[in-house]
Amino acid sequence: MLIRHETPADIRAIHDLTWTAFKPMRFSDDTEADSIDALRADGDLTISLVAEDGGEILGHIAFSPVTIDDAHYGWFGLGPIAVKPERQRQGIGRTLIFRGLELLRAQGANGCALIGDPDVYHSVGFASDGRLTYRNLEPEFVQRIVFRGPAPNGVLKFAPALEV
Repeated sequence: MLIRHETPADIRAIHDLTWTAFKPMRFSDDTEADSIDALRADGDLTISLVAEDGGEILGHIAFSPVTIDDAHYGWFGLGPIAVKPERQRQGIGRTLIFRGLELLRAQGANGCALIGDPDVYHSVGFASDGRLTYRNLEPEFVQRIVFRGPAPNGVLKFAPALEV
């Protein structure tokens, strides 16, 4: 399996994969695929990686800037992340996460935040101490991983394309 940056030829496959992967999720609002297109159009798609095997796109991950108390501070958000349903739970998402975090660190980011299941994201280094908040979500779903500097404290806000 090859992890690489998206190319223009991947855009439709990324959209379709994301829609398919999120469709059965109870928490999905059917905006995830369109949000990636909007991030790209807004210039906020900082990192966009695909997992490819035999020419087929099996997974995708997006990273975009976030603010904490309306300031950037060198932090980014992870998501959406999608893996072809029949290939889930095979390590593709985990591999995409680790490669994306590695690239963020190399670019000088201070950290990365996400909204997600603690049971899933704790295993790749994300944690919540309750000091980072997002809307009315329970604190354990608002997670972060610190690369450098102090852990953030404040209100998390994603790129405009994700704040629908």
